Amino acid sequence: MRARDCKIVATMGPASDPPERLMLLVEAGVDCFRLNFSHGAKEDHARRFAAIREAEQKLGKPLGVFADLQGPKIRVGMFKDGEIKLRYGQVVTLEASPEAGDETIIRLPHAELVGALAQGDILKLDDGKMQLTVVERDGAQIRAHVDFGGVLKSQKGVNVPTRRIPISALTDKDKEDLAYALDLGVDYIALSFVQHPDDVREAKRLIGDRAGVIAKIEKPSALE
Repeated sequence: MRARDCKIVATMGPASDPPERLMLLVEAGVDCFRLNFSHGAKEDHARRFAAIREAEQKLGKPLGVFADLQGPKIRVGMFKDGEIKLRYGQVVTLEASPEAGDETIIRLPHAELVGALAQGDILKLDDGKMQLTVVERDGAQIRAHVDFGGVLKSQKGVNVPTRRIPISALTDKDKEDLAYALDLGVDYIALSFVQHPDDVREAKRLIGDRAGVIAKIEKPSALE
């Protein structure tokens, strides 16, 4: 890649599959291509990787390729009616359970998340569209105040920026995808949901010297 501090990254997908579009992206200044392992079949990633290497040879310039691992997906559980309406000022209950929730209780299939929560913790729901703040714990149940309301649908994402959750950044799926990406010959592995240096150390033990590691810093705990 070009020796500059800021790199231009393009995510590969169906829109960039035609060879002429791939070449246009490179000519426009793309330094590195991202293979998003949250979506798509392994065969699609292999085909796109081969196309990037072919473009690299034609142009006579190095192009970086990195595999972006999905990481653990923390989500709310199901709701009896498929969704609930969260209203500002409402206090809802959070509970670790595989059962369906309703307007008053949000059940999460992640006991480690609920067990780690404490008063003052913030939960971002559905990519930050809604927000809860934990006000108290009552045994296994958590009470949380609705700061920003909205319609919360089943299995939408949850992020807790204020707390390190005892979950590894590498799931079983990630480890399979990692091995596949290394066999392809990618230059870098992007690690999602990094919370602690141990997450990066674990990835580096598996990767060795076969690729570099990109730590995606998305949480305050990772920054600290």
